[in-house]
Amino acid sequence: MIGRTFLHYRIDKQLAAGGMGEVYLATDTKLDRRVALKLLPETVSANPDARERLIREAKAASKLNHPNILTIYAEEEADGQDLIVMEYVPGVTLKELIERGEVGLSDAIEIALQVAEGLRAAHEGDVIHRDIKPGNIVLTPEGRVKIMDFGLATWRGTKELRDESTVSGTIAYASPEQVQAHDLDPRTDIWSFGVLLYEMLAGHRPFEEEHFTALVYAIVRETPPPLGHFRANIPAELQQVTDRCLAKSPDGRYQTAVDLIADLKRARKALESSGIAAATLPSERRPSIAVLPFANLSADPEQEYFCEGVAEDIINALTRVQGLHVASRTSAFAFKGHAEDIRSIGQKLNVETLLEGSVRKAGNKIRISAQLINVSDGYHLWSDRFDRDMEDVFTIQDEIAASITRALQVILSEDEKRAIARVPTADVRAYDYYLRGRQFFHQRRRKSLLFARQMFERAIELDHQYALAYAGVADSCSFLVHLYPRHGYATDETITHADEASRKALELDPTSAEAHAARGFALWLLNRHDESHREFEIAIQIDPSQFDAHYFYGRACFQQGRLAEAAHLFEAACGVQENHEARYFAAQTYTALGRPALAERSYQLASVAVEKHLEMNPDDARAVTMGAVSLCRLGQQAKGLEWAERALAIDADDAGVRYNVACLYALEGEKERAFGALESAIKAGFANVHWIENDPDLASLRDDPRLQELLDKLTTPD
Repeated sequence: MIGRTFLHYRIDKQLAAGGMGEVYLATDTKLDRRVALKLLPETVSANPDARERLIREAKAASKLNHPNILTIYAEEEADGQDLIVMEYVPGVTLKELIERGEVGLSDAIEIALQVAEGLRAAHEGDVIHRDIKPGNIVLTPEGRVKIMDFGLATWRGTKELRDESTVSGTIAYASPEQVQAHDLDPRTDIWSFGVLLYEMLAGHRPFEEEHFTALVYAIVRETPPPLGHFRANIPAELQQVTDRCLAKSPDGRYQTAVDLIADLKRARKALESSGIAAATLPSERRPSIAVLPFANLSADPEQEYFCEGVAEDIINALTRVQGLHVASRTSAFAFKGHAEDIRSIGQKLNVETLLEGSVRKAGNKIRISAQLINVSDGYHLWSDRFDRDMEDVFTIQDEIAASITRALQVILSEDEKRAIARVPTADVRAYDYYLRGRQFFHQRRRKSLLFARQMFERAIELDHQYALAYAGVADSCSFLVHLYPRHGYATDETITHADEASRKALELDPTSAEAHAARGFALWLLNRHDESHREFEIAIQIDPSQFDAHYFYGRACFQQGRLAEAAHLFEAACGVQENHEARYFAAQTYTALGRPALAERSYQLASVAVEKHLEMNPDDARAVTMGAVSLCRLGQQAKGLEWAERALAIDADDAGVRYNVACLYALEGEKERAFGALESAIKAGFANVHWIENDPDLASLRDDPRLQELLDKLTTPD
């Protein structure tokens, strides 16, 4: 093509090439100016749809005259070749800048403002771009931003709003309504703008799943991590702009680019007043770390709970640091006892550094050793040994957390310093009992919940101001009431205890996310749903990494039949930490919603999560039953039934286990065995009527009057 002339345009060199067009630098010999020519490749020039797209681009862009939109001079045809004559803009695409990590905070806001101004002009001209992405934004050496490629553009009010090519070609930037082939309006561009803004600030897109179905699901359902997870110093105003652009419903987004521009200017002002406006920080990922469970070097093997507790509290302290990404407890602790290479663990957890350590207790003396290791080369970034009295355990944890942040060059705010240095109790004996209780509570079984409650209560006996211990008591009681009411736990005494303990926890520490989550769970059991939801939301607002708040809130919504909210919350819980129960209930929720593709994907994830959990907890019968149901849902009936028998062999007295086995039989269409197992579960203590009413696994029993008879018995006082 070089040297060829079309009409009075001489081609000088190729600028870009793609499946839907080739762009060349050319000279307009008539006006003696440089222009860009866009031609269809020969392989697609005969395609009427491709030709229509080229013409559409010319018509859409030519309607607009704005400094932030690439100018179209003409649409021509020469030698059987359709071509667009465009303004030539030297520079680089935003895609290139992001990939090179060269977009600072100030730069990002300025670029965003110019893109938004271009969108305002397009939308006021009734043009919807439909393909806003970094590759379609070019920056000149003078800093001017130009929106280009209107090949998918359409006009407001026309009926040609759906185009499969936009979904298959640039799905990562497509709005929820776009990927679901709904009618579009200018707010679809606002969403794509939000993805672009997130990518400039985080260094990667908010949704990065590799497979088409998973990506569509993420766009429609998932909430991306806060920008602060990937970059420090993000103004709250800028996070709010991004969140509003990425609202799943168009009604939740900015309704016009004018409103968007106003908020971007406010964000710019906030950045300027912060004193870091001149900084052009690279769009870098935050430093990342996983804290592995500490090894027990004590003579007493029973000290495992203490070693795990020390490591877990270091995790909790580090999660409060905005500039640091911390792997969840569940993910990191899955490697306990595994003789695996450091690099392999780091890759699996997607972290750059690992903290490993050991604990030796002897009487009132304690020795804690810790090493921070760089995953890429295995070298130690920091290590230390602490020989102290037990009373110094909190100081040791604080010193370890502070040393990690220094080694990773993370700058702590004053609030973060205070949060890390926060001492939960002045009594190390109370702390010891609290750690024992937490270990039992994580098992989530009837006997373990009873032990957990006892341990938390002993901690309170030693320290009456221990807010976390009160929250632990409340959660233990709430779970006993929720899961085992027929064992005598659904009594006024137990519910009242959950109510009082959660109120006391909040009274002692109103800033505790754990306390608000515990209060939300207790209020839910008291059927005070509006108050319950408010407490869960406060907990999540205080600490978005609070797994229990998302998980309990999800269960509350499922039981109330608020299935869409429940699905979102279970997914959010899994976003905090990979958890087999949350994965399983997400799958159940999608089944109840009639979303088979999402349900199948979730059951696959649940099955994997269950197997990982059972590697560390082989006697967890409830987890085995969840695995059994997941296998049956995935078409592996024989293996599922085998797992059901395995669960009963582990703990035949557990009501939850029996209930899940009943669900499995119902899925297999074995009604008699299902009813037998369900009656057995109810006799063993399962009495959650609302859960039974909403559980999709029992669908095959719905038309049988025996199910209603069982429900009537449960709701009729003895």
